[in-house]
Amino acid sequence: MKRYFILFAIALFLPFLINAQGLADALRYSQFQVQGTARAGAMGNAFGALGGDFTSASINPAGLGLYRSGEFTITPLSSQTNTESSYWGTNMEGSDYKFSLNNISYVSAIPTRNISEAGIVSINIGIGYNRLKDFNNNTIYQGGNVDGSYMDYIADNANAGIWSDYYEQLAWDTDILLQDENNNEYWHDLQDAGYGQTQRKSISKSGSIDEYSLAIGMNFNHKLYLGASVGITDIYYSEATHLLEKDVNGNIPFFNELTFNTHLTTHGYGNNFKFGAIYKPVNEIRLGISMQTPTFYKLHDSFETSMQSSVTYDDGSTENYNEESPLSNYDYRLRTPFRATFSGAFIIAKKGLISIDYDYLNYANTELHNGGDGYSFTDENLDINEAYKTSGNLRIGGEYRVSNTFSLRGGYEMHGSAYNSQAFGASQPNANSDLNVYSGGLGYKSGLFFFDVAYRYSVLDNFDSPYQTPVSNLYPAPQMASINNVRQNILFTFGYKF
Repeated sequence: MKRYFILFAIALFLPFLINAQGLADALRYSQFQVQGTARAGAMGNAFGALGGDFTSASINPAGLGLYRSGEFTITPLSSQTNTESSYWGTNMEGSDYKFSLNNISYVSAIPTRNISEAGIVSINIGIGYNRLKDFNNNTIYQGGNVDGSYMDYIADNANAGIWSDYYEQLAWDTDILLQDENNNEYWHDLQDAGYGQTQRKSISKSGSIDEYSLAIGMNFNHKLYLGASVGITDIYYSEATHLLEKDVNGNIPFFNELTFNTHLTTHGYGNNFKFGAIYKPVNEIRLGISMQTPTFYKLHDSFETSMQSSVTYDDGSTENYNEESPLSNYDYRLRTPFRATFSGAFIIAKKGLISIDYDYLNYANTELHNGGDGYSFTDENLDINEAYKTSGNLRIGGEYRVSNTFSLRGGYEMHGSAYNSQAFGASQPNANSDLNVYSGGLGYKSGLFFFDVAYRYSVLDNFDSPYQTPVSNLYPAPQMASINNVRQNILFTFGYKF
């Protein structure tokens, strides 16, 4: 039964587990989608073999070798996220809007004195910033007449001797968790009345993963391009959850309502190294390969919870309670998976191109270690190894040059789910939750200045649960909410070549 509980916890990214570093943290900071300039964004970020764009510094740094001149770019972004949920027959919507900076970069092209253009033709150096992941999202789902309660999980833990200042103690202090001293067991009023309350959960996320790169690319005979980059990643993540259970019909004696809140903040930094090559067997074909070492993160979590309740007693009096947990601070380290990217591009009569990238990575190799109190995370890493799998990301892009000044672009991305279809003896509901991205855009250049715009439409369908499944069979398992996540991004790149 313990493994059955763990299954639900990992499959659903349960925010109630976020104070205990584990499966959710490992995947949250290992999955990302490179986001750089508007040109790359419009073309599905399929730039592993194309180069000539600073986005390639986060994919294949050999792409810097294709620059013929220096360049400066800046890319602001407007992002809107919408979620639609279904839970116990009720549909709800949530949304969020954000304006941010997606990219800023500077590339210096340094030609050699090799007049014959044999050997090393140029050495190009770039420095800049690309966004790797945007966490901003608001989700809400609600159902009425539900069968089960978050208090099932709390009472089950208490009966098993599990007691935490962040969960069970709050329920006890707000008089929602009760004890039968004669039978030496914990219980709650919702279970005693057969449930039937309204349940609503909201999840608010914000933050990003950003990468600052120093890259070098070399051009050999306009045939072979080699490159390397050092990436410093910066993480800021904030998540607040609110779970409300309310007896709107007045059918549950004593119990009126409870609200359980969690708040997690994570910040930290990491570093990685990338190296790659692009080869042109003929002018129309480019083949690329790149490797990225694991990113080694040093992270700090701050976590706290609170609970409010309303209880009406036998004498008709109503008491409202409000209790808060201590603030937990914890340091730990995280190693993300190694990543390999294989790329190809075909240039069509100097008027258009098609480009394809494929990332290969194994999320099971993600590892937590060096807890601030000396904790080794041995059990958590074994669970990561069983829950996650080898996966791949596919990126496809195309561009057509209408004239010397105007270009049209389009792209598609598929980022595969990290979940094994089976783990801990059961199916994982998010095993088929692939992220699909559809994109398009245009570019305009006049002299040394250029302007690009891109529109990106991202879709992810997944499942979430309002609370963990109790370990024992005394309580019903929570029903899962189905959630459709849609993100719409508009990118603008302003650039200057020199």
